[in-house]
Amino acid sequence: MFEIIFLAVICIYFIETVLFIIGASKKFDTLPEDKLPSVTIVVAARNEEKNILSCLKSLNDVQYQEDKIEIVIVNDNSTDKTGELIENFIKDKPKFKMLVPDGQIGKLNGKANALALAIKNSSNEIILTTDADCIVPPKWAKKIASYYKENVALVCGYTTQKDFSAFSGMQAVDFIYLLGVAAGTINFNKPLSCIGNNMSYRRSAYNTVGGFEALPFSVTEDSQLMLKIAQLENSKVIYPLEKDALVVSEPCPDIASLFWQKKRWGVGGLDIGFRGYIIMLPSFLTHLALLISPFFYSAQVVYLIFFKIFIDFFFLYPLHKKLNLKLRFRSFITFQIYLLIYVLFLPIIIMFSKNVKWKERLFN
Repeated sequence: MFEIIFLAVICIYFIETVLFIIGASKKFDTLPEDKLPSVTIVVAARNEEKNILSCLKSLNDVQYQEDKIEIVIVNDNSTDKTGELIENFIKDKPKFKMLVPDGQIGKLNGKANALALAIKNSSNEIILTTDADCIVPPKWAKKIASYYKENVALVCGYTTQKDFSAFSGMQAVDFIYLLGVAAGTINFNKPLSCIGNNMSYRRSAYNTVGGFEALPFSVTEDSQLMLKIAQLENSKVIYPLEKDALVVSEPCPDIASLFWQKKRWGVGGLDIGFRGYIIMLPSFLTHLALLISPFFYSAQVVYLIFFKIFIDFFFLYPLHKKLNLKLRFRSFITFQIYLLIYVLFLPIIIMFSKNVKWKERLFN
């Protein structure tokens, strides 16, 4: 009986994965280079002295027409040398400017407040956001901006993480897995989430929804904004699979920071609504069946476990290949264990506590 239930669940998981691949692989028309719109790149940085210079150097190397780009860095009241490092780097680079929040915009807190400040003090039509612990490729802005054809209001991009160990590699694979799912749902016009370290949107769309100030508080303000813009009439939200727009971020250095990152995403994910829960249910049930499968050991159960692993590989390998990434065996295996743990236990943790620790700030 267990084998039949497991087979039924995993078949639904497989069908859903195929749909995610189809959605994530969708192609979109682009603009020629001479038609690219003006862009503003925004980075909110708080206590990032270890990473900020690498980020700034990559932004300085971004290829774009000089009179069509501005880069706004917000030093979000850092208590380390972040502000000093930013000032020294940008002093002879006119396309950069630094801002420091001196209060709240409306009722905004943390990163959302910093982003809103940057947007208010910028002028270009397309806003691209990344994080201070990220490195962007030289063609990043060009590639993202090229997708802003008529009616496109928001464009998301992929992010991976540096892979130098089983722990960091596990996180890198997880990023591609989650963003592949996000792309699959967005490109089928059923958006669930996105990531703010590789995100962009039209200023006009941002203003139409009222900006961050009009959104309910969320620890994943980027996904909240995306979901709001997706509701606008005659506005497209797209997630192209573009290797030249792949951003690389720093992995969480330890289990504690990874826990808080996952919990923040989980708490923010509570806003996805009933449709989102239905979409995520096959994954939860599949991993639940995996967890209890040792109690129903049989040859058929073993085959089903290998089938599940194959499904995830079937999903991840083409994404990695198209993004020009290597899917390492050690990273894939540790990811399988990691995925099982957080898919099953993160919802239970969030059920009992929604507190989130983020950039030395505690959010309830």
